[in-house]
Amino acid sequence: MPLLLDLQPDAYPLLGYRRKQLLEWVFVHGAPSFDDMTNLPLPLRAELTEQYALNPFSRTETVESSDGSVKYLFTLFDGRQMEAVYMPYLDRKTICVSTMVGCPAKCAFCATGSMGFGRNLTPGEVVGQILAVSWHQGFSPREMRNLVFMGMGEPLLNYDHTIAAAKLLLHPQALGMSKRRVTLSTVGLAKGIRKLAAEDELGIKLAISLHAPDEETRQQIIPTGQANSISEIMAAARDYQAVTGRRVTFEYAMLSGVNDSLWQADMLADLLQGLVSHVNLIPMNPWEGSGFVETPEHELQAFYDRLENRGVPVSVRRSRGRDAGAACGQLALKQPGAVAGA
Repeated sequence: MPLLLDLQPDAYPLLGYRRKQLLEWVFVHGAPSFDDMTNLPLPLRAELTEQYALNPFSRTETVESSDGSVKYLFTLFDGRQMEAVYMPYLDRKTICVSTMVGCPAKCAFCATGSMGFGRNLTPGEVVGQILAVSWHQGFSPREMRNLVFMGMGEPLLNYDHTIAAAKLLLHPQALGMSKRRVTLSTVGLAKGIRKLAAEDELGIKLAISLHAPDEETRQQIIPTGQANSISEIMAAARDYQAVTGRRVTFEYAMLSGVNDSLWQADMLADLLQGLVSHVNLIPMNPWEGSGFVETPEHELQAFYDRLENRGVPVSVRRSRGRDAGAACGQLALKQPGAVAGA
């Protein structure tokens, strides 16, 4: 049975004001079933139920963090599982969504990479994460104003479905998000970055998971580095900026004794010269069996200071949801104290 959420708004069944009602039930009210769409005639609801699936998940479980973040574990109808993370702030609601079951990139410091690759998610399975979280949290899906494609998977390896999902996020008849509040994070696939730059109508933000400025270190911790050299990634980033005019963010997980030396900070600053960029230093989030340790605070500060003194815009991103296994690099279907949901 086809998933309704895989369709763009213009392709939704029904016409005229009935289509508008259907779209509002899905994206404004976050209705979990067609039966909840009470202003649609009962025979029409029955027909939609027979022809389309609305909820992409057979089961939803949650793990709550002490900082207010919530990790969602979704079971798909083929039995595979993936996760999303909801992060409430005083002034905004943010969600980190997955684009794959598992991840083929196999970054050594990332728990998701240790799972291997299951399959790509469809556009509806990506967008469905927002609708499900909103419904469980008790607010309209359109109140979710910030989204990052930083969960399980490499978005640019599921390019078509990720872009289709992004179009649903931005479409005024769907979730109506601002392109300035949607970020796609990639491990650094040069061809995909250039392809993304050509998506004129999107204009979403780009984050590149660099994690090391020298080839030897990067290839040790990121296997895809063998196919995408740092020089190729940086050239693609410059092309992206030339086409879009947008700043590029670089993610940098701080791994003790691996990529946190001051000479590496200097090399990173050299790489970024002439590029409008921002560096997010991310203290490594621990997970069982990783083999890595987070950089001590004083050494992280020294790395930060070196970049700042070199004129590089830099910040430290303290990941939320650590105690729930929901922080960056921790998503691996772990369920400490999981609570079954509807």
